[in-house]
Amino acid sequence: MTLDKVGVSLGPLLSSDELVSCARLADASPIVDSIWIPESWGRESFATLGALSQITTKVRLGTSIISIFSRTPATVAMAATTLDMLSSSRTVIGLGASTGAIVENWHGVKFEKPLLRMREFVKCVKLMISGEKVNFAGKFFQVKDFKLLHPPPRQKIPILVGAVNNGMISLAEEVADGTIFYLRPLDELKTTVRKLRSTGDGRKFEIAVSIICAVSDNHPEKARLRAAQTLAFYVAVGKYYREFLAKSGFKSETAEILEAYTSAGIDSAIKHVSANMLRSLVMCGTRKECREALSEFIAAGVTLPIIQFNPIGSTESSFRELLSTF
Repeated sequence: MTLDKVGVSLGPLLSSDELVSCARLADASPIVDSIWIPESWGRESFATLGALSQITTKVRLGTSIISIFSRTPATVAMAATTLDMLSSSRTVIGLGASTGAIVENWHGVKFEKPLLRMREFVKCVKLMISGEKVNFAGKFFQVKDFKLLHPPPRQKIPILVGAVNNGMISLAEEVADGTIFYLRPLDELKTTVRKLRSTGDGRKFEIAVSIICAVSDNHPEKARLRAAQTLAFYVAVGKYYREFLAKSGFKSETAEILEAYTSAGIDSAIKHVSANMLRSLVMCGTRKECREALSEFIAAGVTLPIIQFNPIGSTESSFRELLSTF
């Protein structure tokens, strides 16, 4: 396994104290390149990363991911450059379309034309971060004479686009600095990466994959169960992930997981996560098993594996074990 760097994703189920403890440990690790904070209905990403910027010194700080329907480009540009000022230029912007249910039910915004919206959003954010005055007239965004009050520390902040389907992958390749995948089976991932490499223009393009991980040498079965729980939850509540996985060889499992989750909850849904799903989608079990799984993702062409931390037992000791694994 040739590994230059990993990211770690610290989710909303961690307490604030646990989050700070894990961030400090990650910053001290020679292998951790970046910390990523997801966002859905838990913590707000930029506020969290602003706090983490004050207790870390070297890791990059990424949003993985924030929805382009919940903020304007100007809000993201201000947040990203503020975080860049606080962190000495360690910001990475991860953007995604989210889902219709979240966008419409929680934000009151119509979920329409995510590809066109993403194109405009990325273009606007790039222009605004440059520090120049911005005028923009698009279908979704109209901007007049926007200019950041404080000169940004740098005129370009990396932008990665979360993508599931081919249209968003192609757009990410066209307008962004990389893409972030999630719940992408290994065999399919290899094919997708080959296509990206064959159509690339030679510039550096980050291929990041957030990978569910639960590791424990003492309790490998608990680790497998914990990974299966997280996987089953996202399959059950994530329409786009579920539909994509159904098309990628897991039609029966995804249908069974959804039915079980809807009728009886997560404990029932876990029973329908197959061994093949765990092998193809997550890293779980002993440290040796997790290292072997990571090697497969790296061999598939992933340039930045983002390890989604799922603690087993004590959060701090579990995170220490995760860091020592890789």
